[in-house]
Amino acid sequence: MSVPYAKTLPTTFDPLRALKLASDTLEIEADAILALNRRLITENDGSFVRAVALLLGCRGRVVVSGIGKSGHIGRKIAATLASTGTPAFFVHAAEAAHGDLGMITADDVFIAISYSGTAAELIAIMPMIKRMGASSIALTGNPASGLAQLADIHLNAHVDKEACPLNLAPTASTTVTLALGDALAVAVLDASGFREEDFARSHPGGALGRRLLTHVRDVMRTGNDIPSVPSDCTLIAALLEITKKGIAMTAVVDAGGQLAGVFTDGDLRRLLERQQDFTNVNIADVMHKNPHTITQDKLAVEAVKLMETHRINQLLVTDSQGRLAGALHIHDLTRAKVI
Repeated sequence: MSVPYAKTLPTTFDPLRALKLASDTLEIEADAILALNRRLITENDGSFVRAVALLLGCRGRVVVSGIGKSGHIGRKIAATLASTGTPAFFVHAAEAAHGDLGMITADDVFIAISYSGTAAELIAIMPMIKRMGASSIALTGNPASGLAQLADIHLNAHVDKEACPLNLAPTASTTVTLALGDALAVAVLDASGFREEDFARSHPGGALGRRLLTHVRDVMRTGNDIPSVPSDCTLIAALLEITKKGIAMTAVVDAGGQLAGVFTDGDLRRLLERQQDFTNVNIADVMHKNPHTITQDKLAVEAVKLMETHRINQLLVTDSQGRLAGALHIHDLTRAKVI
């Protein structure tokens, strides 16, 4: 197998062995998660459900703690909980023993993570957590460990072996612990009624936030930027409006401001196949009388779906009374990063 920059690689490097180890790693970690799933269902002792109930009833915040690789996993679990409606933060176990324990209150739930269940830093602070009156959950791979025994609820993250060829580096065990944390977060968000709108509020700067918080009214063209002609005008006048406004269509409105129809570049091309002289053609005779529309209070992502469904690039926007309120082009949604 040809390998780029082979001259810089050690002589012991074997590309085929690397691929084999990668495949083995993924298989071992996938098997470990499946084993966790089977254990959760078939050996259900109620601990997972009690943990979810404890988190749902938390009046304060969820405080996640660990050290080493378990600490890194703990940070991710805390971040996932926080982003899905459960106020949470991470405290390093060693720092907790040197002052950061003051961040924890009796209303909090403390999640301690140590695969061995013997992390001295966590075991040292667990009695203090109990004295404060805070509830605790331990995620370990050893139900008989000191940490598991000290916690109010223990969740078993045991794996048969690590993906590391030496069976030393935390690999499968950290993957399973992370998956167990995700399972907790998902169960809690569902039971608490957390919805897409709630998720968007905690992610306003990301793509999901833009998709879930941006409404049609935020991106539509308004005022003089809306291509619009009266229903009694000529086709020539309508074509001039289309050219002027530059979104390949024009709305057609009646005398009361109600939307009467639409005429697009596509309609013009189809009309050219049948007719060449437009001198005496009125727009009302060639427009589409039932155009696809969307109301301005809808999410912009709904406009995207409507455009995709009907294979169109433009959309007219109406108010609740059916009056023309705006216009959308697919480029407007692209610029707003809705798509």
